[in-house]
Amino acid sequence: QVQLVESGGGLVQAGGSLRLSCAASGRTFSTYMMGWFREAPGKEREFVAAISRSGVNTVYADSVKGRFTISRDNAKKTVFLQMSSLKPEDTAVYYCNYATAWGQGTQVTVSS
Repeated sequence: QVQLVESGGGLVQAGGSLRLSCAASGRTFSTYMMGWFREAPGKEREFVAAISRSGVNTVYADSVKGRFTISRDNAKKTVFLQMSSLKPEDTAVYYCNYATAWGQGTQVTVSS
């Protein structure tokens, strides 16, 4: 079973950048694709980005395309989300996902 721990969230001004990390424990980290989701206050959790097992293929929500970059390091069992040109509407708790496992989330707040 995989356990996930996110980090890297914080408060940033609009236009700024943050890099989120998700560290995984367990043996089967490289078996599945991984994803990032976010949940804003009063809204449902939504998809942000996903990356294939090898890291070659990625997919993004339209709202973050061109601003966010997902990557992974299978040797370190870590997935990253580089976020640039942040907007206030990016404010949310960000979660990483691997198969049926979810992290505890990390808060990202973007001030205008």
